[in-house]
Amino acid sequence: MKVYHTSSVIVESPDTMHSRSFLDFGSGFYVTTLEKQAIDYAQRFIIRGHNAYINIYEMCDDLCDLKVLSFDSYNEEWLDFVSECRAGRIQGDWDIIRGGIANDKVFRTLDLYFSGDIGKEDALLACIRPISLVSVDEIKSTFGLSRIKRS
Repeated sequence: MKVYHTSSVIVESPDTMHSRSFLDFGSGFYVTTLEKQAIDYAQRFIIRGHNAYINIYEMCDDLCDLKVLSFDSYNEEWLDFVSECRAGRIQGDWDIIRGGIANDKVFRTLDLYFSGDIGKEDALLACIRPISLVSVDEIKSTFGLSRIKRS
């Protein structure tokens, strides 16, 4: 399957070492199967005056021998996991984490939740209102990285 990674540089050899900490699924190499999402993210780089490159890779469909954690929706399990990751308390030893990350609307809601301005129930209600899931695969391990090759 084709996956996309938007960056300010061309990424010939993906790794997990150049990732920022405290992201939705912790540090790792984030990719998406949604070309439009990659383009939209590139536009954000450009608006901020940065270079933007959409790196394209082929990712192996067979991940059965990897430890994969999947979130199919913005739900309580997802919210708890993202809360832990953003606080620097990464859970588990996953090769790949698959699911939604915070778009601008969800990001604002999470900020309110993390600051204690709204409770978990209100945060979940705001996140599950009709919005499209911003889909990513976050590759956390060298074993996981071995499944993608530059197109």
